[in-house]
Amino acid sequence: MEVNERRIGQQIRNFERALSSYPNKEPFSRFLTQFFKDNKQMGSSDRRMTSRLCYNFFRLGTAATQLSVTDRVVLAEFLCETESTVVSYYKPDWTSRLGDPVSDKIDFLVGLDLINRSDLFPLQQHLSAPIDTELFLQSQLVQPDLFIRLKRGSEAKVKHILTEAEVTFENIRPHTLALRNGTNLQQLKGLSGLYEVQDLSSQKTIDLIEAKDGESWWDACAASGGKALLFLDKYPSVKLLVSDIRMSILRNLDERFDFAGIKNYRKKVIDLTRDPLTILDKELFDGIILDAPCSGSGTWGRTPEMISQFKESAIENFSVLQRQIAKNVLRHLKPGKTLLYITCSVFKEENEDVVNFISEHLGCELEEMVTLKGYEQQADTMFAARLRKK
Repeated sequence: MEVNERRIGQQIRNFERALSSYPNKEPFSRFLTQFFKDNKQMGSSDRRMTSRLCYNFFRLGTAATQLSVTDRVVLAEFLCETESTVVSYYKPDWTSRLGDPVSDKIDFLVGLDLINRSDLFPLQQHLSAPIDTELFLQSQLVQPDLFIRLKRGSEAKVKHILTEAEVTFENIRPHTLALRNGTNLQQLKGLSGLYEVQDLSSQKTIDLIEAKDGESWWDACAASGGKALLFLDKYPSVKLLVSDIRMSILRNLDERFDFAGIKNYRKKVIDLTRDPLTILDKELFDGIILDAPCSGSGTWGRTPEMISQFKESAIENFSVLQRQIAKNVLRHLKPGKTLLYITCSVFKEENEDVVNFISEHLGCELEEMVTLKGYEQQADTMFAARLRKK
C-alpha cells in the first residue's frame, strides 16, 4: 500500500480538528454535518476520511487513554480496518496483521499492554446474561450494516432496481435486506415509498405478538413511528393509537405515515411518567407496545461516541423510569391481553430486571423474553418481552 506522508498528515490534522471541536452535547453525526458545512474547503475524500477516523476513534471506548490522540487513532484504525495507510505509516510492522480476525488484533494489543479489553466497552458487568461478552465486544469495532424493510408486495421490484443499479444486498428475511452501511438509496429512481430503513433487530421485535382485525392497540412510545409502520404493515386492520411526549416527533411520524399512505390512526401527546387517565379516560386496549426510553446501548455500534460519554449512574435512572412508565400504561390494558416491552439496551437493569418487576408487582405473566443478538448479524442488539395481564 502506497503511503503519502503529506496526505496522511493532513488527514490526521482534519481528524484532530473535528474531534477537538466536538462539544459532546449532540450526536456526532449531527455535529459532523455542520462541521463539514463550516469547512467547505474539505473535499469528499477528506470528509470520508475524517468521518472514518473519528468514528473508529470513538470505538476505542476508554481504552488507551494514556496515549496521545494520534496514537489512539492508530490503534483504532488497526482494530477497525483491514487496510489503513495510517497504520502503514505509523506502525508499518503491524500492516501484515490488518487482515487478522478482530479477536486476534485485540489480543495483540493487549499483549503489548496498549489496551485493556474491559476498556473497549467499560460497562460489561451490566450486560444481560444471554449476551456473549466477547462477541459483543468485537462487534463494537465493526460498523453495522444498513437494513431496509420492504413494503409488502414490493419485494421483487426493489430487488430488481438494486440489481440493475449494481447495489450489493443480502436477503435476510422475506421483507428484509442488508446493505453496506452508507449505501445511498435516495439516488435510485423508483425506490421511494417502497421501503423503510429499520434495523434488523427492530423488525424482529414485532414477531413476538399477534393482533386480530379490529383490535385496539396502543404504541405508547411511538417516537417517529418505525415500529408502528411495521405493525400496521403486518396488521393493517388494527385500530392504532400512537403517542409520545414530544409533539415535534409526532409531526415526523405524521409525515412518515402520510408518505406510506396510512390514514387510519390516532395520535396523542402523553407524558407517561404521569398517569395518562386524564387523557385516555377509561379507554382500555387489546394490546400495548412499549418501546421504552432507554440507554440505547444496543445501538452504540452506530453511535460509538456514547461508549465514553455515557454515565454508569444513568442505567439505574432509566430502569426507574421504565418501571414507572410500565405501571402507568398497564392501567389501560385489558385483562388477559398483551404488553410487548422493548428496549434497545444491552443492560440487564433495563431488560430482565424491569420484566421481573412487571411480573412480580404489576399483575402480569411473562410469556416470552428474548435478547435479539444483533451482534451476530452486524445489527443492533435489542431486548423484547411479551407479557399478559392477569
